[in-house]
Amino acid sequence: MADSFLNAILAAVDFVFDLSKAIDSTKRLSQLATGSDKIVEVPADPKPLPPAAQRALAEAEERECARERAAQAASGTDQAS
Repeated sequence: MADSFLNAILAAVDFVFDLSKAIDSTKRLSQLATGSDKIVEVPADPKPLPPAAQRALAEAEERECARERAAQAASGTDQAS
């Protein structure tokens, strides 16, 4: 019984080593094929914004620009006095 348990453990360890070797071989093959060993995840194509969201974004950008212009005008007035 101890023999079969030991054989099962050794078989599992052997499987893990074989799996590790297969992963390493795949990485080496991809390095040869592409010239790089880095795995890069490509993001999905962005979905276009609906018209209401585009308008809201444009309005927010306009408010931000107006706020920046007001801040610049206030700092210019402070420096002049």
